[in-house]
Amino acid sequence: MTPDNPAKGPNTADGFRKGPSRGEPRTRAWRQWARSLNCDGRSGLALALVALVLLTPQLGGDTARRMLRYQRDAFATGEWWRWVTGHFVHLSLAHALLNVLGLVLLWMLFARDYSPRAWLLIVASAVAAIDVGLWIGDSTLQWYVGSSGALHGVLGAGALAHLRRREPDGWILAGLLVAKLTYEQWVGALPFMHGAAVVVDAHLYGALGGVLAALALPPRAEPV
Repeated sequence: MTPDNPAKGPNTADGFRKGPSRGEPRTRAWRQWARSLNCDGRSGLALALVALVLLTPQLGGDTARRMLRYQRDAFATGEWWRWVTGHFVHLSLAHALLNVLGLVLLWMLFARDYSPRAWLLIVASAVAAIDVGLWIGDSTLQWYVGSSGALHGVLGAGALAHLRRREPDGWILAGLLVAKLTYEQWVGALPFMHGAAVVVDAHLYGALGGVLAALALPPRAEPV
């Protein structure tokens, strides 16, 4: 009886096992890097979808902007969708891209600090706080667009998660947020934003809404 021939390949009982290809270590390193930035798998797909939601209204130009923006007098005629859609349209493509950049940075920092459901509640709370705050606290504001207020809510909730886990960067993030909000309330928009129509109160209301929701939603003990 002749012995098995390993040259027959992996189909035989004692066939040779193919070693890793040259590209496998590089692929593994890429996946680890993407995971470290919260941009792997479903998380990365979700980020791409949210970015697409923020950019797509730009295709409609001024018509879409007027139809979707937060507009005080339009609420009286039943255009209730503006309470939500106003936070997904922007003044320009540059404005939208700036907010998408902010989204990406916050996603890399905080995406896994809460469950997806908790993040939806945090963003919803930030949006609601902005809407109510602008409606009650700034009756002279006729219209508003942009996601920056909601993003401040995300930053506040994320910083709180890190503080709860006693991570040192939590104090840095919280300090930067408080310093920015204080500057905006006392001085106005940040120097590099002068010339842009920045509604700084939306940042304050969004941050408060996000933090209040996060206080009722315990973060993950460790990001997964």
